[in-house]
Amino acid sequence: MKHDPQNIFFHELIGLEVEVVRHPDPSLVGLHGTIVWEGSRTLKVRSNGRTITMLKSGGLFRFTLPSGDKVLVEGDLIIGDPAARARRARRMRR
Repeated sequence: MKHDPQNIFFHELIGLEVEVVRHPDPSLVGLHGTIVWEGSRTLKVRSNGRTITMLKSGGLFRFTLPSGDKVLVEGDLIIGDPAARARRARRMRR
């Protein structure tokens, strides 16, 4: 399954370009870079030669998909690893 705006919640985010649109930590707003690691509650983003760890919770992120499409995602919706997000989505569909 390839990335698209409707299924981004089911995929690994590692390797995607991201921009922080809103975040509880105002110093992170406007940060853009590449996701190099994804934990259950955090993202590690490589930007300007540094790696920054940030919480997903409370953030609003703009991801650039491999197709070039951009999609806004609330950080609370991507909490959990990709397998947990897929399980949660399957339960919601029933």
